[in-house]
Amino acid sequence: MALNNPAFNNPAFQDPRAVQTYPGGPQAGRLGGSTQFATAKQQSVDTAANAQLEGAFAAPPAGAIETGRMTVEDTVFKTLGLFAVLLVTAVAGWIWTMSTWDGTVNTSPTMMPWIIGMLGGFVLAMVVIFTSRKKVRPGLILAYAAFEGLFVGGISAFFEAIWPGIVMQATIATLAVVGVTLALFASGKIRASKKATKIFMIAMFGYLAFALINLVLMWTGVTDGAFGLYSEKIFGIPLGILIGVLVVIMAAYSLVLDFDSIQQGVRNGAPRQYGWLGGFGIMVTVVWLYIEILRIIAIARSQ
Repeated sequence: MALNNPAFNNPAFQDPRAVQTYPGGPQAGRLGGSTQFATAKQQSVDTAANAQLEGAFAAPPAGAIETGRMTVEDTVFKTLGLFAVLLVTAVAGWIWTMSTWDGTVNTSPTMMPWIIGMLGGFVLAMVVIFTSRKKVRPGLILAYAAFEGLFVGGISAFFEAIWPGIVMQATIATLAVVGVTLALFASGKIRASKKATKIFMIAMFGYLAFALINLVLMWTGVTDGAFGLYSEKIFGIPLGILIGVLVVIMAAYSLVLDFDSIQQGVRNGAPRQYGWLGGFGIMVTVVWLYIEILRIIAIARSQ
């Protein structure tokens, strides 16, 4: 089910049998299994052994640290840590961008922060994705979050300078989409399916092709709109808004796939370090969602 996000294109999130290849084998993380039960049964008449068993049952459930395995809670903490890094560097990108603009028509905010962040984030994302099958490197993922923050902060400040208040609008909309999607997934009202995932993949490839064509047309000067083909209108409605709504739905479903992949990784008994990869995957999707919403609002406000 991880077809949407390359971060989850890993046996740890897909194949239940992958646990056989993890350090410790399939029995790791089971807290002793049948051996403990047999030992307890043999020593049931021993008072000291009974006291020890009672203490074991009274102890809190073993977590990621005790078992060395991936858990939902540990993945949540790692994800929050990544977003904290993103926010810090986003502030830096925002300050850098705004420091070059004095609010007059003769100056404009620099694009350097979000260009550097975009290129650095892309390179690190590729490295993380292609090396994660052998080893998950938290340092690279944290560095990716830092570059991604520079990108988000820079492009947000750039848009804010042109359309004041747009960043708050996009942030609230993004949090709303993520919150509703998470609530629906947690309640079991929405789940990933093979049919829906196939439709999602077709739509994703179609959208990527459209975005690439639009980029080429803008670079060659064929289109003169601020957003290229997105600025064109159909029945009086900008094409960017129509496509943007569909893309937001796609991003929301991508989040569902991400959540489902993390649950699968937990069920598969993936090592604890894969929680970093889960957080990385969610960050990729959420940033994509934010940028798409930012563009939708910008197109709507430029009419």
